[in-house]
Amino acid sequence: MACVEKPFWLTKKLTEMTREQWEALCDRCGRCCVHKLENEDTGEIYYTNVSCALLDTEQCQCKLYHQRNLLVPDCAILDPVTIESYQWLPPTCAYRLLAEGRPLEWWHPLVSKDPSTVHQAGISIHKKLIPEHKINLEQLEDHIVPEPL
Repeated sequence: MACVEKPFWLTKKLTEMTREQWEALCDRCGRCCVHKLENEDTGEIYYTNVSCALLDTEQCQCKLYHQRNLLVPDCAILDPVTIESYQWLPPTCAYRLLAEGRPLEWWHPLVSKDPSTVHQAGISIHKKLIPEHKINLEQLEDHIVPEPL
């Protein structure tokens, strides 16, 4: 009987993953690139329907991923050491799920073996957002949505 190797996300802690494995956890939903507002008194996060200027809403990926911090200084770079402090990540995010000890969802491309299931499940921001250059960012509160898109 052949021994079936378990997937890396079931056997490794986030801090033990290679860079390639870490990057593979991203499901390409694009939700992390949505503008969010935080209530400073309660810490509650409010999602909007406005995307970062660098987000390609067709591909649900950053157009300039490797230069994003230079172009958007407040862009958060996720890493295994600080991931638990990113409570603004959507509840479906693989990084957040694994950090909280929960399994990946059925639609995650690593589970489904199909990169389109994140879109089919309605999890991605595919064609759902307004690019930030089309609104007045001073009025971002007007774009709050009830749940993450």
